[in-house]
Amino acid sequence: MKRLSLLLVLLIAALSLFSFSSCGKSGEKSGGVLVFGRSGDAAGLDPGRETDGESLYIADNVFENLVEFVPGTTEIAPCLAEKWDISANGLEFIFYLRKGVKFHDGTDFNADAVVFSLARQFKKDHPAYKYGPWKYWSAMGMDDIIKDVVKVDDYKVKIILKKKEAPFLANLAMQFAGIVSPAAVEKHKENFASNPVGTGPFKFVQWIKDDSIILERNDNYWREKAYLDRLILKVIPEPTARYLALKKGEVDIIDFPSPEDIENIKADKNLKVVEQPGLNVGYLAMNQSKKPFDNKLVRQAVSHAINKADIIKAVYGNLGTPAKNPIPPTMWSYNDSIKDYEYNPKLAKELLKKAGYENGFKTTLWAMPVSRPYNPNAKKVAEIMQAQLKEVGITADIVSYEWGTYLDKLDNLQHDMCLIGWTGDNGDPDNFLYVLLSIQSTNKPAQNYAFWKNEKFDSLIRQAKETFDRNKRTELYKEAQVIFHEEAPWVPIAHSIVVEPMKKNVMDFKLSPLGKREFRQVWIQK
Repeated sequence: MKRLSLLLVLLIAALSLFSFSSCGKSGEKSGGVLVFGRSGDAAGLDPGRETDGESLYIADNVFENLVEFVPGTTEIAPCLAEKWDISANGLEFIFYLRKGVKFHDGTDFNADAVVFSLARQFKKDHPAYKYGPWKYWSAMGMDDIIKDVVKVDDYKVKIILKKKEAPFLANLAMQFAGIVSPAAVEKHKENFASNPVGTGPFKFVQWIKDDSIILERNDNYWREKAYLDRLILKVIPEPTARYLALKKGEVDIIDFPSPEDIENIKADKNLKVVEQPGLNVGYLAMNQSKKPFDNKLVRQAVSHAINKADIIKAVYGNLGTPAKNPIPPTMWSYNDSIKDYEYNPKLAKELLKKAGYENGFKTTLWAMPVSRPYNPNAKKVAEIMQAQLKEVGITADIVSYEWGTYLDKLDNLQHDMCLIGWTGDNGDPDNFLYVLLSIQSTNKPAQNYAFWKNEKFDSLIRQAKETFDRNKRTELYKEAQVIFHEEAPWVPIAHSIVVEPMKKNVMDFKLSPLGKREFRQVWIQK
């Protein structure tokens, strides 16, 4: 029945496109229905509950924040807040809210909504706190940053900090700080994660699990309305299948094509490619809550056993570069003086012997079921790693799950080794180093999938968070990267160029360095 429903939706979309093309004027920015082919489904649709890109694509279009990133950049601009004041000590922010903004359910956006949306993630006596877990709030260490969120009047909110936080405004532009409709949360309770209601340019219509999510234009939007009538996010797991769907005209844009298909896409006169260096890293995390990965020598041995060049050649092609640090080279504070672990199976065996594992050991290697910008084919990467590890005596069985289940199990540290990665959400090194590697982020639901706890590293990144001098912050982050390299909680694999193929008539789509997929400005040329 659900499949039939989707077919009807697609038929209607096709008819609307036909009728639109028949009556549109030359040069107009046209609407219609855009179908976006992506690699996997969302885990959930509440921006406060999720951390994966597939889920946050919905947040990018349905929800808005007090402040936002200018599309395609990491620059902060006003959004639901028209302006803000910062106290002389840097601990109080007063936000002046826009008037006349409505949620998709017709209720008013105001100070109560802001307080509700943020307070539900940290006040345990808040009626909606129990609908968590609030993964990103925890991973960002927001409990250590925010003291309180207070309504000053109907259109003025004060946020009081416990300490200075250099990336605070950038944090507020991230999806987890999206403003939700209190009425919708009260109505749907824990099921709000399947019934999202925000103030954004698109509103939620339908979610057919593992198939599609349908959004439609918000005609009561407070600023210029989106051009698209509807946006369909269609799940097509296999990269080449996504390319073929694009070639056949079944979809308009696709995520994460196979590197092998790029040249064919570029040669197709009906298609075009938007690309830019990604603010990302793909990596192998070794879970130190489980033996033998609590032993640094074992982790260093694994680092020497992995041939990144072979992996990049086989999987990433021209779209990947070897990684040696937990942040990408395009990000300020990147420590280029660090020398990567060389591929050296002999040295790997020596280190294993020294660690007490002369005959190797058995373990599991978890592989993502979806393509991501930092890893276009995790299954293939896992198979190559499996063969490489076997050469040094490590037997690794490959494990995978459906995407939502995979993430839930990682959050609960059930894995031995896992393939995962990250695309920066706010343009700040803190968003990599603190979110992915702090001691705070080992708390379940964890984002520190290596379960790595290093007090010196933690002290450095905490100091950096509270320092506004970028030069000083850079020194601290570079020192932290040296510790990371020595302790080897990950094998950083690659940074990738992000490529977004689309039909030539899809206009004004901008790739975000933060991994966002925003469609407010996108239109279809007729």
